[in-house]
Amino acid sequence: MVHSQVDMEEEARHFSNVITTFHEYQKYSLSANNRRRKDLYKLPKADQDLFVALGYREKLNLVDEAILKNAEFLEGIVSGPGIFDGEDDDEDAPEDDVEMNHEHACSDDDHSHSHAHTHPEHSHSHDAAHAHSHSHDGPSHGHGFHSPPPGQKYKPTEFDMDKLRSTLKQFVRDWSEEGLPERESCYTPMKDALLEHFKAKSGEEKANLRVLVPGAGLGRLAFDVANLGFHTQGNEFSHYMLLASYFILNRTSAPLSHSIYPYVHTFSNAYNKDTILREIKIPDVEVEIKNGTRFELVAGDFEEIYGQPENTADEVHAGQFDAILTCFFIDTAKNPLSYLRTLHRILAPGGVWINLGPLLWHFENNQTGDVSIELDLNEVKELCKTVGFDLSNEREIHTTYTSNSAAMLGYMYHAQFWTATKELKN
Repeated sequence: MVHSQVDMEEEARHFSNVITTFHEYQKYSLSANNRRRKDLYKLPKADQDLFVALGYREKLNLVDEAILKNAEFLEGIVSGPGIFDGEDDDEDAPEDDVEMNHEHACSDDDHSHSHAHTHPEHSHSHDAAHAHSHSHDGPSHGHGFHSPPPGQKYKPTEFDMDKLRSTLKQFVRDWSEEGLPERESCYTPMKDALLEHFKAKSGEEKANLRVLVPGAGLGRLAFDVANLGFHTQGNEFSHYMLLASYFILNRTSAPLSHSIYPYVHTFSNAYNKDTILREIKIPDVEVEIKNGTRFELVAGDFEEIYGQPENTADEVHAGQFDAILTCFFIDTAKNPLSYLRTLHRILAPGGVWINLGPLLWHFENNQTGDVSIELDLNEVKELCKTVGFDLSNEREIHTTYTSNSAAMLGYMYHAQFWTATKELKN
């Protein structure tokens, strides 16, 4: 897909703004914690003394220390060399056709973000901290990002910082021992279904089967599938996720080599200070594709990369994937019919689509004028059949999403699981 110079420049500005958000994490987060300290000193002296005796001031100091450690970790993610193309980390957007370790590559659609869909209402649920989010933070429409006048430094917003905080919690879900229960409830049934569908295939045959994981996030599901022996391609749109996944997949190998403190940003629903100050070590495994299987990550918008109309010069993906795994993904669609048509078209005959997730429609009640078609579960399944899928193995799986398991509050999704194949034509 060809993109204009204006699109490329906007993409570069957006990427620079994301990098700035990483750099500003320390200042922003320390300021937020210092607000608590200022509020303490606004109280009568007698009240202050009581809170200090409880250890509140010391807890604030410990949170400052944890924030500094998070900041060091985040700086490591955006410090060169190696961010996409190795360019200076706050000047240029990622270039096309960049080969990375584990075939962690940007495709020639890397700049295909013109359908970017980010807006503050993205999570639009009970609490953004507990809502699943794919951080669709692309540059178009200015959803969340508002570039400053020329010559002025970008100032990250609370929306930007929420994306970054969510990224820290995604590390827990995908790459920590603490995230194992969520991965077991979500990723394991999907991997089991994949192996069951291709149980007759030998190891050599599996290496030639192509598996797509849209909305790959920090890449653990795609990584696990590749380690099962399948040629795996992840697809991700968010720069936050792309930067973080590049770091974990290409610049990290030893287990438990990094420590993060993802829960220090809120004091709500904590049993004690340990709930807030939990140290999470990542990764929980050696980050290596042990069987030599091809593994790549394609950066860009799902529909722009894979959704080109048939019989056009840009359509190269029709029937190319033997399996597609969508985990907490289909509700990111503005038009779910478009997603389903794309999934059906790129799935190979005899292949399988494996889905797990809720229907938290990400553009419901958006304030940006984006189209949003929100269907109920019955409507989604009926539409799947209309498009040409034959659904089976339908069941409900209860799971959390980036939840702090040590806190007093957690949200449970009644996620829907199914496998689907293309209906055979008479």
